[in-house]
Amino acid sequence: MTDAMLAMQPRIEGYLARRDWSAVPAMADRTFVVTPLAGGEYNFNFLLTAGEDQRVFRVNLGTQIARDDQIRYEFKALQLLAGSGVTPQPYFVDDTRQHLEHGISIMEYLPGRALMYETDLQQAAGLLARVHQVPVAPERNHLIREEAPLDLIYRECAGLLQTYFDSDLADPDIQSFLREVIDWARTARSRERYYQEDPWPCIVNTEVNAGNFIVDPVRGRIHLIDWEMPRWGDPSQDLCHFCSPLTTLWKTDYRMAAADKKRFVAAYKRDIADRHLCDTLGERMRLRDPFVYLRGISWSAMGWVAYQTEFAGRKNPDTWQTLQRYMRLDFIRPLFTPFMQP
Repeated sequence: MTDAMLAMQPRIEGYLARRDWSAVPAMADRTFVVTPLAGGEYNFNFLLTAGEDQRVFRVNLGTQIARDDQIRYEFKALQLLAGSGVTPQPYFVDDTRQHLEHGISIMEYLPGRALMYETDLQQAAGLLARVHQVPVAPERNHLIREEAPLDLIYRECAGLLQTYFDSDLADPDIQSFLREVIDWARTARSRERYYQEDPWPCIVNTEVNAGNFIVDPVRGRIHLIDWEMPRWGDPSQDLCHFCSPLTTLWKTDYRMAAADKKRFVAAYKRDIADRHLCDTLGERMRLRDPFVYLRGISWSAMGWVAYQTEFAGRKNPDTWQTLQRYMRLDFIRPLFTPFMQP
């Protein structure tokens, strides 16, 4: 909890008291107590409690998709996913910014703990299979399209890595190797024609970190709760990101072994009805993996420099420790050399 969240709490209480909630069944005829729940750079989340009824009141502070309608974009994604059974139910959105200067939404509160890779891989695979098979009309959804996914990642990473290439703090050996990697990616991005010639579009979350899952072992349920950056893209986006060591090692000490990855993918396939996707999933993931790694390393390289120079936000000691762990040549090289062999 932060001072900023505590300062915002009475304003949220005032907002709730001023509005007429009779048209919102999830909020009608209840007086909710507001308490801070969790906060980050882009959102503050507050818990609304009325007896045994609990909701999440989400305040949007910024955007990761360069859009002014961030909170509505998230809310509409949750509406698309409402029948999946593995995402929070959306109840209300207000992007007018008349009573608060930020967009807000209210959604289902889901109790539980973060995902544990050692025990929850099968459940996570089943969840992603359900999300990816939610029936959505391509022409009627609002989601950002991943028309050229590998080129998009390449261009983003080329910009991020320039911060590292230009820094006097950078390790020359790492600089040299990352230049080789980005040069390889410049050519390898043309392989995205595979996705264009054989598309299997679906809703992808793009941020399938352990902390964005809520596991309720008592009820045997699992949910994916953070939907800031969903896309209309290929399922390999989520699967490769979930298995990436840059994802699993961010907040844990877990690195997915090849056998665990094989079991995870097999569990995912068991819940996929489309045999063609199952047959082509290996190739879709093989082409995507190095670009997912490149994105993770590029962000880490940029962050490694920023943490030591102009970074203006709150520096997290755990984040700095992880950045130092990632920005080692003996960590980076094995990620890419299997893909760069002639």
